[in-house]
Amino acid sequence: MVQRQVPNPRELAELLRFKRPTLNPTDRRLERALTIADLRDIARRRTPKAPFDYTEGAAEGEISLARARQAFLDIEFHPSILRNVPVVDTSREVLGGTSALPFGIAPTGFTRLMQAEGEEAGAAAAGAAGIPFTLSTLGTTSIEGVKAANPTGRNWFQLYVMKQREISYGLAERAAAAGFDTLLFTVDTPVAGARLRDRRNGFSIPPQLTLGTILDALPRPGWWIDFLTTPKLEFASLSSTGGTVAELLDAAMDPTISFADLDEIRELWPGKIVVKGVQTVEDAKLLADTGVDGIVLSNHGGRQLDRAPVPFLLLPDVVREVGDDLEVHLDTGIMSGADIVASVALGARFTLVGRAYLYGLMAGGRRGVDRAIDILRSEIVRTMKLLEVATLDELTPKHVTQLTRLVPIARPTALAAEAASERMPVQL
Repeated sequence: MVQRQVPNPRELAELLRFKRPTLNPTDRRLERALTIADLRDIARRRTPKAPFDYTEGAAEGEISLARARQAFLDIEFHPSILRNVPVVDTSREVLGGTSALPFGIAPTGFTRLMQAEGEEAGAAAAGAAGIPFTLSTLGTTSIEGVKAANPTGRNWFQLYVMKQREISYGLAERAAAAGFDTLLFTVDTPVAGARLRDRRNGFSIPPQLTLGTILDALPRPGWWIDFLTTPKLEFASLSSTGGTVAELLDAAMDPTISFADLDEIRELWPGKIVVKGVQTVEDAKLLADTGVDGIVLSNHGGRQLDRAPVPFLLLPDVVREVGDDLEVHLDTGIMSGADIVASVALGARFTLVGRAYLYGLMAGGRRGVDRAIDILRSEIVRTMKLLEVATLDELTPKHVTQLTRLVPIARPTALAAEAASERMPVQL
């Protein structure tokens, strides 16, 4: 029989511990966000469909993006035990400087369209967290504006080579003069990818007020109030901003980009230079021979060539071939601290997060970016403690198995080809 008693008032009082309410609605929303997926849900409710889909979407069937996410889900961790790891060190030496965490904020275009604070919020949050912030050529805040928002932190600049080379060179010179220490030379955008969500939404820069956008704005007045009451949307590199994203990219980018352009940029850039958009082992080896400081394995977040290689799956082979010659960084598909830890374990020196940061921005401006960084930080720390490693350098491939679903079909060998020609069975 269960012994029952009259509740003891003193014991009852110990249970009645009320948390002080959070009065600010933005802070209240962000406190409830425990994962990047939670921030995404908040962002989707607060952002009009066209800019949200621009952030979320990818090219054509969005297969590259789905595969990148699946690759991170298809991993198995192998924790150690009894290692006595009460604290962990998440800092990383990257490109001649220190980052408090093994990730930085990736370059994203048209960022003030997602939320009015835009790159200034991202740069300020990155500076406060002690991680690098990367400004896109297609950013909506100037180089000098980012420097003002993050005056003592590490700022990087992502550069496209445009048809008007003097624009690209001038931007690189401005970034160097503003103290940006690293240039991300992007090579995977000779033309714009087919971003079908944008075309279906009639998405243009700047957004156009149509019956559809007005109806979409009704449940999201905060976004439109911010958009209409803040300074005009302007871009760091383009004098004309009218048209769809694809039209703007195709008008500006140059499909004739070559290694000669890389040589010219290296001549004028005084800091570290990283080539972003590498997607094969062969190209990684070629770049290692040129003496660049690093590469970013990236398929542009799945936004360019659909069915492109998955950077995370490419990572071990590239690190094996060139990891001693240059720094290997990674982006595309990262949505958690566990994704970052797995990347470091398989040899990535550093990672970049794009959509994860933008979900935080759309969810709550600067405070939302702070929350996104906090979520990723806590996930990194927890994963490292559960693996029982004290530093990032202790992470090795033994801690991760990639359970890949994408296994290439074996190509016929010379023997197989000969046997086939003779109509003989052969076991490959």
